[in-house]
Amino acid sequence: MPDKITLSVAGRRVEAFTDYHIDSDLYTAGDAFSLTMSDPGVVINDGARCQLSVNDRLEMTGIVDRVTEANSKQGSTVTVEGRDLMGLVVDSYVEQFVTLENITLKALAEQLLATVPFINRKAIEYQAGIAGAAAAKTGSNSLLDTAQNKAQVEPGQTIFEVLKDYAMSRGAMFFSLPNGTFVFGRPKAKGKPVFKLTRRRDGRGNNVIEGRRIRDISQRYSKIIVLGQQQGSDPLGAEEINTKAEILDDQVPFYKPFVTVNNNDGKSPAEHARLLLERQRAMGLQLIYKVRGHSQGSRNWTINELCEIEDEKFGIFGTFLIYGRALNLDKKDGPITEVRLGLPGVIK
Repeated sequence: MPDKITLSVAGRRVEAFTDYHIDSDLYTAGDAFSLTMSDPGVVINDGARCQLSVNDRLEMTGIVDRVTEANSKQGSTVTVEGRDLMGLVVDSYVEQFVTLENITLKALAEQLLATVPFINRKAIEYQAGIAGAAAAKTGSNSLLDTAQNKAQVEPGQTIFEVLKDYAMSRGAMFFSLPNGTFVFGRPKAKGKPVFKLTRRRDGRGNNVIEGRRIRDISQRYSKIIVLGQQQGSDPLGAEEINTKAEILDDQVPFYKPFVTVNNNDGKSPAEHARLLLERQRAMGLQLIYKVRGHSQGSRNWTINELCEIEDEKFGIFGTFLIYGRALNLDKKDGPITEVRLGLPGVIK
């Protein structure tokens, strides 16, 4: 059976598209979609909540940002563009000063997200064991449960930036899954791969139609320094006020320092530096493959899953993390999926 894309909006389902692009990425806030159709059969309004399904499985929950109607001699088209629910968090700003002393990440998230529409705060996942790979939901002794000492959040900051920075001070990311779940934690790093990409020279079992490998040092640094100054505390000496963490990347061939500031508390610099190094190493090697269709076996291609790669042309063999996935309808080749992969769990 051919792969099927379904847009559910205003109580109706639309399944006939002339082209589409649906992107999901662990490292990009506000996953975007664009769908073009000749006649949707329903009035689609900007600001409407919608869901996108692939083969009748929910793959994105979001908001319609823009509707473009066009007419020409070739006919009429309607293009619907939008983002997932994280796009609302990206667009929403903190309205008042918020005191953060001795507040946990969960308490802060529930407070800031209370005014953002469509967000199910009870469904947010707060991972325990964030330094590990197969993290479970929040348990006791989780760093995310530890209150922090940063003084306050100021109006004019976006809610996403505040929560992202607060999570990074605990070595965690703030990201969303395709089904709309918000997560404070780490991407998957261990487990059995559920997908496989094959590109053998003899063509046996191949499912890759195009491959790219990007090795990029531009955003990598030999030394990461995170400085901080604790606020709202009365320590005995300056060494307790000023905090600092350094972490080295011996894979960078020359001296290149990166310096940033995180003022949350004494634990923050080390956890922040650790996450920065992981992110930089992950982006240092990017693998991008195109395959036909949007599923493999009974599973839709999706992010935050592990994939086995057997690529004789690039000499790549092993398990990698799918951090990005784009579903496209190509007029020439039909449904195509772009799968973006990187190293899983580069820091253990």
